[in-house]
Amino acid sequence: MEAWYLAYALLGATVAGVVPILLPLTVSRAHGATEVGLVMATVSLGGLTAPLWGRLADRHRLHRWLLAGGLAVTATGLAAFPFTTGPVIWLGLALLQGIGAAAAATVANLFVVEVHPQAEWDARIGWLQTFYGGGQVAGLVLAGALGQAHLRLGLLMAAALAALALLPAWVSTQTPSRLLPTRPVLLHPARHGEWAICSPQRLFHHLTWQAVQQLGTSLRAPFGLFLIAWLLSFGGAAAIFCLYPVLMEHLYGVPPGLSSLAFGVAAALGLALYSPAGRWSDRSSPAGVLRIALAMRLLAFLGLLILGFTRYGGRGYLALLAFLFVVLAWSLLSVSGTALTAELSPVGEGQAMGLFNAATAVAGVIGSAVGGWIAGRWG
Repeated sequence: MEAWYLAYALLGATVAGVVPILLPLTVSRAHGATEVGLVMATVSLGGLTAPLWGRLADRHRLHRWLLAGGLAVTATGLAAFPFTTGPVIWLGLALLQGIGAAAAATVANLFVVEVHPQAEWDARIGWLQTFYGGGQVAGLVLAGALGQAHLRLGLLMAAALAALALLPAWVSTQTPSRLLPTRPVLLHPARHGEWAICSPQRLFHHLTWQAVQQLGTSLRAPFGLFLIAWLLSFGGAAAIFCLYPVLMEHLYGVPPGLSSLAFGVAAALGLALYSPAGRWSDRSSPAGVLRIALAMRLLAFLGLLILGFTRYGGRGYLALLAFLFVVLAWSLLSVSGTALTAELSPVGEGQAMGLFNAATAVAGVIGSAVGGWIAGRWG
């Protein structure tokens, strides 16, 4: 553990904790579900700029500046967000948040793999993800405590957290002096949720032009079917996650404070499920764990759908329980999906991880935008 891990935790509290709750609620006050989906999709779109920041860091040795600059840009986008209601301006500020978070997160792993020996990577990256996941839970609890009555204050506090992260990010980091000849392949599953923007851990695995050239070969293999299934599954989940607080309030009668706290509890329980998921994947097979996780998520979504057509007084609590299983299923999906990518890859692990993470990011953008449009048009 190093002091700058605190900056990564504050980033998690901001973009994975506060943003998924308070941004949809803020937009829904002035506009409809369509605009909510577009704003959240734009945040995810900013994550697609990750390869650009990685190349700049490698070529010009800008690691420290990109980490601090990304945090500053994220803070700026959040600070300005509550002072406007224009959809176009909101989209621009959401893009700033996504770009800033992508820039900061992309170089975070480089501070591990370019500074420390390979024997220490697993432990250090494990702690790095733990800090991010802990920050996410704390951010969700903060968003729940503020509730819908203090949206502007909540977004300003999120901006302050990102700005505060500048201190450990700048003081306790130094740009690595050496340049690695090749980017190492780290097959670590992301041990936190990915519903706000593409997981920072995945942003490290860039999609290369070589992988794009081999896309035809990949799609004709079983790996292609897996990517399609993953794209559909993650896109469907993104449609729910981008609207989560609005959906819980309008359809199930759950106030934002309670739904945010429930999300935080689910995320905390999900962190504890990663290690067992890895053991189950090794003991049986990644494909088997993936099928179980997809079935769990499908049943949870069916439960939410049925509850949406009922008028049972306690359906709000049942909806939160169903959503708990949606979040817990992610722990199984993340571990088994990463392992299955390495197992099925016909083009090498590095290229396969790039395609896998690109599919994840694109599904997040498409799912959020289409989910918001569907909700805005048909409810």
